[in-house]
Amino acid sequence: MAALDAARAVRGLWRVGLFLSQLSVLSGRASLSSHTQAQLSHPQAPRPELRVLPRSTPIPASKVPEATGTPPYMNLCPSNGPCSRLPPDCVTCKTNYSCIYGKPVLFECQAKAQVHCVGPETFVINMTCQFCWQLPPSDYVCSNATNCRTVSCPRERYRANCTVKEHIHCLGNRTFPKMLYCNWTGGYKWSTALALSITLGGFGADRFYLGQWREGLGKLFSFGGLGIWTLIDVLLIGVGYVGPADGSLYI
Repeated sequence: MAALDAARAVRGLWRVGLFLSQLSVLSGRASLSSHTQAQLSHPQAPRPELRVLPRSTPIPASKVPEATGTPPYMNLCPSNGPCSRLPPDCVTCKTNYSCIYGKPVLFECQAKAQVHCVGPETFVINMTCQFCWQLPPSDYVCSNATNCRTVSCPRERYRANCTVKEHIHCLGNRTFPKMLYCNWTGGYKWSTALALSITLGGFGADRFYLGQWREGLGKLFSFGGLGIWTLIDVLLIGVGYVGPADGSLYI
């Protein structure tokens, strides 16, 4: 009887376990079906569409608007004049560097862009075969120096920037450096200095006029070096050896 009761108890436990397992399966299906219905009843928001922006089309170089500014050389170029009389800054020439120095030579030239002139587009200019820095001093203008002494031994030089005058054609750059002698003036007159040295030199008036204050005071308090200094200054100013204190030339 005990064995029969034990078998019945095992069968009861097995049936309870089977019932619990079926119950768990049914509850899982119910939760899955409820989740599916919730998704169907509340659909997700649609994702935003990605739009591809069109690329900008590059503009061809030929269609890009060009600058309409006036070239700087246009201020030097006369309008409606003969093409062969244009200044050198207004024309472009085929330079022939194989010409003989100092001899006349012909150059084929054309007017630059935006230059209006009368005559054929290509013309010939007659000039002398020489570089711009080889021109005579009357054909170019140079900057002046006011910081070098003109009365000195040896005579001082300064570095000047020179520019060729208009309507003068030459080879090479029209602006060039050149070493020149100091030749500037401060406005002192040689005749006035000599007259003061002769008449009032004993009181140092000539030295005061030239800006030499120390020498003027020395002559004033020594009465012209008892006349000897006065005579020496007359000779030195007369020959131009004594000049203005700023180193400039007499006028």
